Amino acid sequence: MRQSSTEPARGADGIGRRRFLGYVIGATTLTVAAQLGEAVLAPDEAAAAVPSVPGPAEIYDLNDMLTHATLPTANLITIRIDPDGTASFALPRAEVGQGITTSSAMLIAEELDLPLDRIRVTLADARPELLFNQLTGGSNTTISTFTPIRVAAAVARGRLLKAAALELGEAVGTLTAKAGVVTSTVTGRSLTYGELAEKASAVTTSPVSVTLKEAADFKVIGTAQGRIDALDAVTGRKKFAMDVHVPGALPTMVCRPPTINGIVRAAENLAEVRAMPGITDVVIVSTGVAVRGRTFGQCIDAVRALKVSWGPGTAEGKSDDDIRDELRRAETPLLPLDLLTKSVDARFTFHFASNSALETNCAIADVRSDAAEIWASLKSPIVAQEQIAAKLGLPVPAVKVHVTEGGGSFGRKLFHDAAAEAAEVSKAMGKPVKLMWHRTDDFRQGRTHPMSTSRVRATYALGNVLAYDQRHTSVATDFGHGVGEIITSEAARLPVGDLTFSETIFTLTQQTPYDFGVVTQLLGETDKGFNTGSMRNIYSPNVRCAQELVVDELAKRMGKDPYRFRREFLKEERARAVLDKVAEVGRWGRSMPAGTAQGIALHPEYHAYVAVLAEIDCRPETTGRKVPDACTGPRVTKVVCAVDVGLAVNPRGLEAQMMGGIMDGIAITLTSGLHLDNGHFLEGSWDNYFYTRQWNTPPELEIVVMPPTTGQPGGAGELAVAGAMAAVACAYGRATGTMPTTFPVNHAGPLGFEPLPTTPPIPASPTDGLDRAY
Repeated sequence: MRQSSTEPARGADGIGRRRFLGYVIGATTLTVAAQLGEAVLAPDEAAAAVPSVPGPAEIYDLNDMLTHATLPTANLITIRIDPDGTASFALPRAEVGQGITTSSAMLIAEELDLPLDRIRVTLADARPELLFNQLTGGSNTTISTFTPIRVAAAVARGRLLKAAALELGEAVGTLTAKAGVVTSTVTGRSLTYGELAEKASAVTTSPVSVTLKEAADFKVIGTAQGRIDALDAVTGRKKFAMDVHVPGALPTMVCRPPTINGIVRAAENLAEVRAMPGITDVVIVSTGVAVRGRTFGQCIDAVRALKVSWGPGTAEGKSDDDIRDELRRAETPLLPLDLLTKSVDARFTFHFASNSALETNCAIADVRSDAAEIWASLKSPIVAQEQIAAKLGLPVPAVKVHVTEGGGSFGRKLFHDAAAEAAEVSKAMGKPVKLMWHRTDDFRQGRTHPMSTSRVRATYALGNVLAYDQRHTSVATDFGHGVGEIITSEAARLPVGDLTFSETIFTLTQQTPYDFGVVTQLLGETDKGFNTGSMRNIYSPNVRCAQELVVDELAKRMGKDPYRFRREFLKEERARAVLDKVAEVGRWGRSMPAGTAQGIALHPEYHAYVAVLAEIDCRPETTGRKVPDACTGPRVTKVVCAVDVGLAVNPRGLEAQMMGGIMDGIAITLTSGLHLDNGHFLEGSWDNYFYTRQWNTPPELEIVVMPPTTGQPGGAGELAVAGAMAAVACAYGRATGTMPTTFPVNHAGPLGFEPLPTTPPIPASPTDGLDRAY
């Protein structure tokens, strides 16, 4: 890996010596909070022969909306200094592996002048009073918390200095704070933060004005730091939902229908299954038949023994071809073509992809007659709390929702399916349950990235692109999580509101970085019979992939090099800089054997830019070779990624985010897709859902973190997926001589595995995708 770095630059929107308002909260030990507002600036427009009007997402994007929604409750996010000298912070977001507990600790360490290992970051329980300020999504956490957390830490530091001044009888100006110790520059006397914590506390809440550090003074922000939870992760001490001990909560699983969202008609042998070894309860619930036992192995045996008659599901009888035909019928027609111009016309198909994370859906629930308690990894815990309370018939305060750390999400944990199901099962049984989905449940009944088509037309004449028109048509994406609270959650579920909500998200996320004249990008949706969700990067991987492939074709028809063509039409200098960097580091245009090629692509999103250069080997001797998981095909041999997020809080964490995004992009381009057949997905586990494996991970992988270009961080969590998918697709097209139009490219080939049976839904062999957790 390589990281480029220089002294932080200060642009027009850089951090200066601005004053911010914070609060000292009335408490027995020092507790502080922040309040602020942010200005949104539209990007400067670059000169071009046929300039494009800035799209909505270039002026105000989804991240801006999410950030502004958090502002009214920013002062409710607090940092506490404890008597042992540590700082405690309950982060109102979900840590699912993206490293936000580390980056949040770094912000506190910076302004508080406290060592990173003295900061304790936990995850906050559901707090309805935060309204929109407890949603984890849209690569928004670091952006929306960057200033509030720093303001709160700066308030704490100021209070500690004042308390020390009173205690030492000296002026604040003669004191310094470093590594959790306040020291007098006159007498040399010192006091620790722990000794000052109670003295610095306040009886009442009052506003305090603070000044944040200049970027030039940063000692922690912008430095590469290891994760604060790394040791716990590698030693098995990190706690996930299934690691939480709740008295009486026993393993629980659900026998699910063979087709998507099928319903229980009858269960013939409930009494027989209840009598099986270790089984304590068997009940019918809305999603199937739930069994509770002493071990998960006993639950699996019970599920397999159940004899259930199932009713039809919401996608009964449908297969890939049926959905593709539905999508094409729903496509909005393109505008008539001017006979005096030339055009590139293309239609792309993107098949269903799984939202499954390494950690299967799971939750613990303890529902009583007058209260309930839930433990789960939740990205929208307020919605979970409010909807579970409504379903149980309890007041919201009576339902306590604890947010646990999660083993991945990819948009999956924006929904609380497992938590709601666990609550329903616990209520029906009258006992606490530790519910876990089987891996096959995740793939066949869990959330998926919806199948879609993209119809694109780009017109050109006299060396310029005059218009770019893209009509993206998708199986409906479920945005039932809203923006973190129940009002927008319910609005997103309305018969008309759901499409309006989807169109809003699409408009606020999709843009083109090129001056292509009149640009139109529209969304259409159809078919609501699937359990869908916002898999990492929402619409962008598919939309960007289609656009970048068309850009390659435009360059070809206009007789230009793909890299130089992009460079010529780019709007922004930041975009041009990352593109130039990958071309330089990746040696764009170098001589390569027939059947191999380079691809290059760019993706802007959430005030950040990424460029990716990929090299691929499509030669028969590569694509035809056998590998352990029976998956064959092209291999990506090299990837260079340049990323500009404005200000990288933790460059090492940013590198990790880019690596993960690149692996996702390779997977959904080449190998990872779901096959829908007769109302169910054929894939049933990781052994037949071909995510990027070691054999097709690029041996050469280089991440270049660009020097700071702004004083604020941009979004990073999803950024690399779209760029990587597009670059790999472009490389594939150049290597084979044919532009790919169906993704993943292996979808139409041999299945490569023997599908697991639909009945019984759980594999009979412990090796067939079975995760036996105890």
